Amino acid sequence: MTQAFIIDFAMESIKTTLLLSAPMLGFGLITGLTVSIFQAVTSIQELTLTFIPKILAVFLSVLLFFPWLMQLMITFTSKILINFPEYIQ
Repeated sequence: MTQAFIIDFAMESIKTTLLLSAPMLGFGLITGLTVSIFQAVTSIQELTLTFIPKILAVFLSVLLFFPWLMQLMITFTSKILINFPEYIQ
């Protein structure tokens, strides 16, 4: 294993991780901003009000993006397993 291989593998892993988490983080961020604006407009300062909508939004994003997320994980895992003999040399 060369230094370039390790850097490429780390970059691919980080890219995959970011792509897998982006839909959930995006939905959570949009929902959090929406709830925060609603709280500011109505002067409701309930701390637990933000958790339920965020949890539901993240769950909804997992359901919507599940096929794409699974395809991304399967592709990454298959590349690792196919190239495994090269890794141990």
